[in-house]
Amino acid sequence: MTPAIYVAAAFAEIAGCFAFWAVLRQGASPAWLAAGVASLLLFAWLLTRVEVDAAGRAYAAYGGVYVAASLVWLWSVEGVRPDRWDLTGSAICLVGAAVVLFGPRG
Repeated sequence: MTPAIYVAAAFAEIAGCFAFWAVLRQGASPAWLAAGVASLLLFAWLLTRVEVDAAGRAYAAYGGVYVAASLVWLWSVEGVRPDRWDLTGSAICLVGAAVVLFGPRG
């Protein structure tokens, strides 16, 4: 379940932050902020659900998933297609997240 939780957390965080972006940078209605706060609360709760032994490790691995999810958001919500450098960087981040999550522990 951890990978699915990370993906859900990433989109909750991105949606929450985007609500603030939309209000402060794009002139959206301040009503978006309530949805943004709720989404950020969901994000924080979801990260507590991952099956990892330490919070710092959970957050470190999450970072790689966040980068990839941000590029999906970029393309699907903002209509900007990621370029090869975006995709390469995202792949590197996902490999790093996998190492943090699944690396052997002594």
